[in-house]
Amino acid sequence: MNTIRLQILDLRKSFRSHGVEVTALDGINMEIRDQEFATILGPSGCGKSTLLRILAGLTPPTGGEALLDGRRIEGPGKDRGMVFQSYTLFPWLTVLDNIQFGLKLSGIPAQSRERIALSYVEKIGLSGFERAYPKSLSGGMKQRVAIARALANDPNILLLDEPFGALDTQTRALMQELLLKIWEELHKTILFVTHDVEEAIFLSDRIFVMTARPGRIKAVLDVPLPRPRDFEIKSSPEFVQLKKEVSRLIREESIRALRLDATLPGSE
Repeated sequence: MNTIRLQILDLRKSFRSHGVEVTALDGINMEIRDQEFATILGPSGCGKSTLLRILAGLTPPTGGEALLDGRRIEGPGKDRGMVFQSYTLFPWLTVLDNIQFGLKLSGIPAQSRERIALSYVEKIGLSGFERAYPKSLSGGMKQRVAIARALANDPNILLLDEPFGALDTQTRALMQELLLKIWEELHKTILFVTHDVEEAIFLSDRIFVMTARPGRIKAVLDVPLPRPRDFEIKSSPEFVQLKKEVSRLIREESIRALRLDATLPGSE
């Protein structure tokens, strides 16, 4: 796992808000290894989602660059799969057709794309729901389909922007286990954004902690917990100690973020 899959070099992003220039990201430098599960943590408003949208090619950076397999990211591409917190399924398509959607756009023959989609239906545990429409699915089921749709295109990296943020605690825990199982089977490179410290530790090989706005990398922490993992690992001394350290870093930046918010134009 030494090959660098994603390289982010001095990435910057600014925008105007209420006539004021706001710097969202300021000099982000990161390297994500092939087959690595990496997570970005940081206080609200630090630019986590902005960074992921730049990597997905949905938002252009103000400066710097991001390279995937040595090629500069300049727009959306099927070499990246993106899953958002909101459910982005097409309501007029069935589970199977949603998963096949990207394959169809790529010109994959109908028989082949159905075979691929059915294999992912099985991987996400939704066999029997192939012909169901999104309106009949729970939140967790919808996100399973969204993950399957992203993976069906065989991307070089999977980008997940707080995909479990809208789920209840029990469903979220089940989705974490499912995602780990899929990752262990497919060995995909994953960059995951979350605000949940336990989730980050449970899933990740490494955690990138961001500062309050403007977003920079404050710390990079290895997660030296054995794999495969189950939820019993959350009570281990190593997990508890790492949670304390990560929580301390996030708390420092959350306090700084509150102070920054108080200085914005219009604040009292």
